[in-house]
Amino acid sequence: MAARLMSAQAQVCRLGKNVVSEAAMVRQFHASCYSASKVALSKFDSDVFLPYEKLNKRLDVVRSRLNRPLTLSEKVLYSHLDDPVNQDIERGTSYLRLRPDRVAMQDATAQMALLQFISSGLKRVAVPSTVHCDHLIEAQIGGVKDLARAKDLNREVYDFLASTCAKYGLGFWKPGSGIIHQIILENYAFPGLLMIGTDSHTPNGGGLGGLCIGVGGADAVDVMADIPWELKCPKVIGVNLTGKISGWTSPKDVILKVADILTVKGGTGAIIEYHGKGVDSISCTGMATICNMGAEIGATTSLFPFNNRMADYLKCTGRGGIAAEAQKFQSKILTADKNCEYDEVIEINLDTLEPHVNGPFTPDLGHPISKLAENSKKNGYPMDIRVGLIGSCTNSSYEDMGRCASIAKDAMAHGIKSKIPFNVTPGSEQIRATIERDGISEVFDKFGGTVLANACGPCIGQWDRQDVKKGDKNTIVTSYNRNFTGRNDANPATHCFVTSPELVTALSIAGRLDFNPLTDELTGSDGKKFKLKAPFGDELPAKGFDPGQDTYTAPPTTGDKVSVAVDPKSSRLQLLEPFDKWNGSDLTDLTVLIKVKGKCTTDHISAAGPWLKYRGHLDNISNNMFIGATNSENNEMNNIKNQRNGSWGGVPDVARDYKANNVKWVAVGDENYGEGSSREHAALEPRHLGGRAIIVKSFARIHETNLKKQGLLPLTFANAADYDKIQPTSKISLLNLKGLAPGKPVDCEIKNGDKVEKIKLNHTLNDLQIGWFKAGSALNRMKELAAQ
Repeated sequence: MAARLMSAQAQVCRLGKNVVSEAAMVRQFHASCYSASKVALSKFDSDVFLPYEKLNKRLDVVRSRLNRPLTLSEKVLYSHLDDPVNQDIERGTSYLRLRPDRVAMQDATAQMALLQFISSGLKRVAVPSTVHCDHLIEAQIGGVKDLARAKDLNREVYDFLASTCAKYGLGFWKPGSGIIHQIILENYAFPGLLMIGTDSHTPNGGGLGGLCIGVGGADAVDVMADIPWELKCPKVIGVNLTGKISGWTSPKDVILKVADILTVKGGTGAIIEYHGKGVDSISCTGMATICNMGAEIGATTSLFPFNNRMADYLKCTGRGGIAAEAQKFQSKILTADKNCEYDEVIEINLDTLEPHVNGPFTPDLGHPISKLAENSKKNGYPMDIRVGLIGSCTNSSYEDMGRCASIAKDAMAHGIKSKIPFNVTPGSEQIRATIERDGISEVFDKFGGTVLANACGPCIGQWDRQDVKKGDKNTIVTSYNRNFTGRNDANPATHCFVTSPELVTALSIAGRLDFNPLTDELTGSDGKKFKLKAPFGDELPAKGFDPGQDTYTAPPTTGDKVSVAVDPKSSRLQLLEPFDKWNGSDLTDLTVLIKVKGKCTTDHISAAGPWLKYRGHLDNISNNMFIGATNSENNEMNNIKNQRNGSWGGVPDVARDYKANNVKWVAVGDENYGEGSSREHAALEPRHLGGRAIIVKSFARIHETNLKKQGLLPLTFANAADYDKIQPTSKISLLNLKGLAPGKPVDCEIKNGDKVEKIKLNHTLNDLQIGWFKAGSALNRMKELAAQ
């Protein structure tokens, strides 16, 4: 980087009234490369220090260039630019090259990310990186037994992850340690952090003032390999909070309301930045809840400004030094400038914000609690609730648990408890140990609850549910973040509603969707009517946090003596083979594998639940490709016509037949294709089984990037109505690909029998990403450059 900067021409940048020589900028930038701070990033990274001085000086370079007030998001993002002197900066247009501070991966996505890192030939990660075992633990009986069962079933994968972390220098959080995002908040997040994580709910760290962004595994490989990470410069949507949260209204209701306003794609290509006087009424973990679920509106990430609530949380989690250092830079880096401009502003008055319940089948269908009964009856939702579930990475803080316990105690004081199964997922071992010490777990037990393992569990489909048969129409209420069809229990007839943990608890007592705790009464065991009191709970534990069992393994100083083995006969792990390079010719007469109708999330493309065990074996997990997507030809899932021989079969089976017979194919989709989880398997599987392009009306951000990384062409209809021109029997030709260039549409021919129609397809590929396509994948291109 130094050579590149020093060789830059001594041109003059004229911006407004300022004239700044590039040579001066270069000198200023290089002076920033030496950090004076001796406050460690975390207790696990004692030799890596807070970068505030460096970030501030980089930001000074950008300020002098842009000459305008900056939003908080811009400050954090632009202070991490690889080349602040020369980087083009235009919201919604430029591709930024960034230097994140760290990488985090959960066990399901880490397998493929680390397999890609191994194949890169590098010896050690370049930035602090961690792996967290939270996705492979199935909820079945209870925390202790479920954890023991998971350790036994997943031993091969856990051993692979542990040994790979040791060899390549990553920290390893063992199964039972907790959910990745809670562990990050407790140990690694800090104000001004730029972190990428291989999970879509990585933005949880915005509750501590960090820009934490969900990505696919290939992006993580770039950062771990010391390659600048690329991100399209986001727009910034401001959410101005006024008033104060109180009563039954919780932080979850803020994001439920925002989701209702923006919908599942309204935040695409943007950072959601919260500001206003109402911010200070929300706890640090409450802010994390809001940022976490920002993934459901397609946002790049979400962010809150540094304040005393964050400082209190840092101190309570043993990071007072970080809080003190952050306070020094609060106005410079960690707060938006006065008069900064947002691309859009949403106003929310917390004084009048009503508790919300969103769903079913989509997290943006909002129902104020006062309207839930009416809307449920009108739409025919099953009124009886079968299961209530609290916890998950979105709502498993000490404050969440305490407030729910207050409701449970109130009910039990009147001789009643939960009418339905009530499952509790602690976010981390620290939360589990602390709520056990402080008697909260005992309250849940008496209330009729079951405390599950410190893991994702039912939120991601890791739930061995036995109370209903598949296909039985039923309702569950959760404090989770996502409620797509079949997500929690693989039952497409389950109506899942997401809400605050407080409302889940109250609704579990009533057992029905038409109960409003703000207005409705319950009947105690003595026959007397009563209303539940508004929930309350301590923001932080008065006795401090109990860390519980030590579940962290630090990497050795060198991994030279550590071996990583993958059994060629394994059904769980498989070393990767490079994808084939583009041959330089147009892609002609491509077969349509499937034309998807309606919503198509990454869950529809690559299901989780029982398929999680194959996340490290590309060929085996490809047997779930598109099995949840609806075929437009017959409105059925996992049943398509083989255009080669006329037979009908499952999508993966037909794709394998095409691959065996060298039939290249495309998939066609609708709006916001690939929303939801960050899982790159939804891109790897189509590539592995012979896909060449995905053509849709619009993409979700992470999935579009994942497709680019794996050498697939992500294309969008220039005219959305052209979606109707493609039939299951169509042949698709993508022409003039030798002239593929940024901003230049792709010529497409659609053949339906003897009829040929020509349309235009758009793309967002830049020069670097076009190089990935030509090389066959980003990883192939990395190897090509390393060999030069």
